[in-house]
Amino acid sequence: MEHRGEIVENAVRKSGYPIASIAKRLGRSRRWMYLMFENPNVPFEFILKIGSIIHYDFSREIKELRPSAYTSYPQGGDTNFVSDEDAGYWKRKYYDLLEDYHDLAKRIKPEQGS
Repeated sequence: MEHRGEIVENAVRKSGYPIASIAKRLGRSRRWMYLMFENPNVPFEFILKIGSIIHYDFSREIKELRPSAYTSYPQGGDTNFVSDEDAGYWKRKYYDLLEDYHDLAKRIKPEQGS
């Protein structure tokens, strides 16, 4: 069974993103990235950041990143609710997406005079 570092390494290599550019966006070195690939206990914070950079959802392979499922519903049968844990997960995903959008918007300048 693959550990977290191996899972991240496989996804990074399949993504086609250069390791050096991922490291730069994380504020780390290429060497740090290679050491992280060997680490079975890569912090979830870095896994989520890397997933955001390479546009990959690691929750498919790493069960701790999956939103928890409820076994019972609140009174009244209302199923439209989100736990604090789920809300945090989706909030991070939203902020990562928003950062990517702003980075892209900075690179694409609207044509003037249109």
